[in-house]
Amino acid sequence: MIFMKPLAAAAALAFLAACGAPDSIVVQAPAITETVRIGFRSVEVKDVSLPSYAAADEIAQQAPDGSLITSKVLWADAPDRAIGLELSRNLARLTRARIASEPWPFEEDAAAALDVRFSDLIAGTDGTFRATGQYFVAVYEGRERSGLFDLSVAYDPNGGPAAIARARGQIILDLAKYIASKGLR
Repeated sequence: MIFMKPLAAAAALAFLAACGAPDSIVVQAPAITETVRIGFRSVEVKDVSLPSYAAADEIAQQAPDGSLITSKVLWADAPDRAIGLELSRNLARLTRARIASEPWPFEEDAAAALDVRFSDLIAGTDGTFRATGQYFVAVYEGRERSGLFDLSVAYDPNGGPAAIARARGQIILDLAKYIASKGLR
């Protein structure tokens, strides 16, 4: 009887593996070869706001008629969490400033807080990954600012989820560059 429990557990595990969970894909950080000077020693990146299709685990593409096509391949991390961390990491690598996603992990308050709200964040079936929205920079006793962004990156629409993941990584890097040069100066 004792021998049967491990055998039953192994059989159940083999059955679950045979059912096959959907594949998932990780967004790799693109290389950064430049630096951008900003006007703050530290920046807290607030949780990003995403449209529901962009916050979903399934990778989506938008057809020319506006309809969404979802893949069985999933993002490896929750998109809202992952995009916030990608943006923080890219800003830190670009600016060499102390930048972190909320909750702010340091004792001293951040010099500025960045809030990013996406209107669109979608890969089109036409090979264009688009990101549109607005950013806000809150500064204690300083000049607060905001701005709109409308960015796009080309990708191979026949490259599947891996091509979409590379494009998302690139567009979040492009957004970090844009915000650093326009909003954090």
